[in-house]
This record gives sequence, C-alpha cells and structure tokens, in this order.
Amino acid sequence: MDEARAKRLTLIACILGSAIVFVDQTVVNVALPALRDDLDASLADQQWVVEAYLLLLASLILVGGSLGDLYGRRRIFAIGTAGFGAASLICAIAPSVQLLIGARALQGAFGALLVPSSLAIITTVFGPGERAAAIGSWTAGTSAAIAVGPPLGGLLVDVLSWRVIFALNVPLVLACLWLIRDAVPSIPAAGGHRIDVPGAVLCVAGLAGPTYALIQQPLLGWSDPQVWAPLLGGLGALLAFVNYERHAPDPMLPPAIFASRNFAVGNVVTLAAYAGLGAASFFIAIFLQQVCGYSAFAAGLALLPITLLLIGLSRRFGALAVRIGPRLLMTAGPIVGGIGMLLFTRVDERGDYLTQVLPGTVVFGLGLAMTVAPLTATVLEAADRPHAGIASGVNNAIARVAGLLAIAVVGLVVSAQFATQVQRGLGPAAERDAATRAYVDEARERPLTIPPGPVAERARAAVRDANVAAFHRGMVVSGLLMIAGGLIAAAGIVNPPRVGADARPPPVAA
Repeated sequence: MDEARAKRLTLIACILGSAIVFVDQTVVNVALPALRDDLDASLADQQWVVEAYLLLLASLILVGGSLGDLYGRRRIFAIGTAGFGAASLICAIAPSVQLLIGARALQGAFGALLVPSSLAIITTVFGPGERAAAIGSWTAGTSAAIAVGPPLGGLLVDVLSWRVIFALNVPLVLACLWLIRDAVPSIPAAGGHRIDVPGAVLCVAGLAGPTYALIQQPLLGWSDPQVWAPLLGGLGALLAFVNYERHAPDPMLPPAIFASRNFAVGNVVTLAAYAGLGAASFFIAIFLQQVCGYSAFAAGLALLPITLLLIGLSRRFGALAVRIGPRLLMTAGPIVGGIGMLLFTRVDERGDYLTQVLPGTVVFGLGLAMTVAPLTATVLEAADRPHAGIASGVNNAIARVAGLLAIAVVGLVVSAQFATQVQRGLGPAAERDAATRAYVDEARERPLTIPPGPVAERARAAVRDANVAAFHRGMVVSGLLMIAGGLIAAAGIVNPPRVGADARPPPVAA
C-alpha cells in the first residue's frame, strides 16, 4: 500500500473510531425520554446514563494516553475499539437502568483507550505541514458522524427502539478494526515505564464523589450523608491525586507537560468551553422533547445546523489558524458560541423552531466551528512528540471532565430554579390540595418534565413556567462558561512563530 493511501485510510480509521465514542456521548441525549418510559428512569437515572459514560471516559483517558505511549498506539487503539463494541452490545440488551448505567461505564472505559490513541496516531503519522489540516479533517469527520447521529438516533428511537442506537455501534466497530489491521502503521512504543494505578484510582474517586453528590443533592439535600460524604471524599481524593502526581515515579499526568504556556492555557480554555457545551447539549435535548413536545427525531434534527457548520467550516478555520495564529479564533469562537447559548433563553414551551431554536443553534454552531480545530491543534502542537498520547489524553480528559461536572452542576442549578419557581407560581395552594401536592412532588423529582394526569390547570401552568425558567437559567450558566473560555484565550494564548512546512513549531514556554 502506497504511503498516501495508507495515510488516508489511517485518518479514516481514527475518525471512525473517535466518532463512535463522540456520537455515543451525544446521541443518547435524544433517547433519554424513551429510556425514562421504558426503564422507569428518574432525572437522576437519566443523568447517570450520561454521567457514568463521561466519568469513566474522563478519569481513565489519561491512563489510555499513557498506555498508547508505553505499549503502542495501534494496539491500544484496537483494544479500545473492540471493547467499546462489546460494551455497546450489553447496552443494547440491558433489561434495567442499573445494568445500562454499568454498561455505559464500560463504554467510557474502553473509549478512554480509543480516543487519545487515535489523535496521537494522527500526530505521529502526519508531518507538521499536514497536521493542522489532518486535525481539521478529523474534526469535520467526527462532526459529520455526530451530525448524523442524533437525527438518525431519534428516528430509530421513534420507529424502533432506543436499543438500536447502541446495536448500530457493532458493525461500525468491525469496520474500524478492519482499517486498523490493514492501514494503521505500527508505531514503536516508548516503554520503560509503569502504569500509574494509584493515580488512576484517585482520579476516578475524585471525579465520582462530587458527581454523585451533585446529582443526588436535589433529591436528598445538603445535610444528607449520601451527599456531603462523597462530596468531601471526592474533593479529598482530587487533592491527593494532584499531590501524588507531583511525586510519582511514572505519573499519568506529568507536571512537566504543563510547562508549555499554550498547552496549559489551552486546557483551561477547553475546561470552560466544553463545560458550557456539555451542559447545553444535555439540557437542550431534554427540554425540546419533555417540555416542548418534540419527537426524538425532531430534537436530533433541530440541532443539525450545529454539526453542519462544524463539517463545513472546521477544516477552513483550522487552516486559518495556521496562517494567522490560533489566538483570535480561540478568543472569538467561544464568545460567539456562548452568545448562541444565551439566545436559547428566548425559547419557551412552544419551542418554535424558526424564531426561537434556529437562531441560537446557528450562532452556537458558528462559534463551535471557530473553536474546535484551532483549540485541538494548538494543544497538541504545544506538547513534545514523545508525549503526544498523554497530551491528547489530557486534553480529552479535561473536555470530558468539563462536561461531566457541568451536567451535574447545571443540573443542580436547574433543579433549584425549578423548585423556587414552581413554589412561587402556586403559593399556598400547593400545600392545601393533595392532588396538586402530589403532582408538584412528581414534577420536582423529574425537572424539565410535565407529568401527565388530571390536575388543575393552574398547577400544570406553574410547572410548565417553572420548567421554562429553569431551562433559561441553565442556558445562562452554560453560555457564561463558554464566554469565559474565550476571555481566557484572549489573555493567555500566544501565537507560535511561523515555521516552514518541514519544521515543527516549538512549544511556547511559559
């Protein structure tokens, strides 16, 4: 096989593998109402279907990057892909929400092997003159898959079952494994190091504790030991993780990697921007279906312009970042995207697509297209090539951690706003009438839902208005997070010196 064709097929394999992971992060959002009905899932259950996946993906992705560097990126890529397919099959046949959550965690664990290895392979196979364009193609390609995912997944949920969206991963995984076998080169492993098991355990505990606490708080309150104990334990584990990594002989998060200014600042931008993105994506999909009455297919189709803009513009913005430097795009992109999120505060229970949903969708998508390729390329270019796997792992871990925590934190904000607003709307009537009280209690357990059943119109209207107010508050928090990412980029990102096509720009020193 000639070199050019091998590179093309390698890029396709990396796009396909990563796309499967990213699609399963987003497509499940349109299936959540169907999951709720089929498996009797509460809002907390719905959150855990998403969060269990993100938790393992985020907390183990650094280990995945290290494994690729130590034992060969092609091998770890293949193991991650195969394992992800097997876990997807378990998701498809899960008879209970508890087993589904467990299988989603397995998906996240194998995705943590797959994603950093795929990006590190691109960084190694493509030279400096090709790398930004290749990453732009990777962004556009994964975005294309994500574009097809929610609408197609919504259609399958409406026509067949939510289970089909997981079963479809299996043939895609088999195709990816075939490409890995025939096209992806065997890249020599660094070797000579050990896996940072204590660091991985502390990382998982540090993320799981606060996430569990924030999801359970609306139901149990801050005084419940099931809330404050995991919260404090998780925060303690995170502090122990940071301290341990500073002195570990083979840390999964080498402190020296943050010596590059663009790498350090780029990851802070990633944290803020992807926090807004993750929370907004989760709550928009739920609100459109459970409050506005969209079908799963319509909800997926409603956000299609975001991904079409990513497909059409990512490669162009990636190339533009090479010519003018990434600072301007990394500043403007998150700010534009955040403004798009703020436009979703115009959406009410009618959910009129052309006047309410589409404007925010287009502005949000434009900002995202300006951000993703320049941000990814900047972070990877700022790291030394021997650390390409761990650099990719760090950036992906931060992106997933951002979404993981943002969904929990913004969920807390949404639940609190809902409770306040519904009480304000009903006043003492909520306590006097037993039917109204039961209706409101059910709604509180499942915010962003309008429960069925016979109840006074005043109670139904109060719940509807409270849902709209809670959604708006969530969009404001999400938008401000993304805008903060742009301001951080403006203050901290430095355009690297221009280099020739055969030279690699050095990391920008802090």
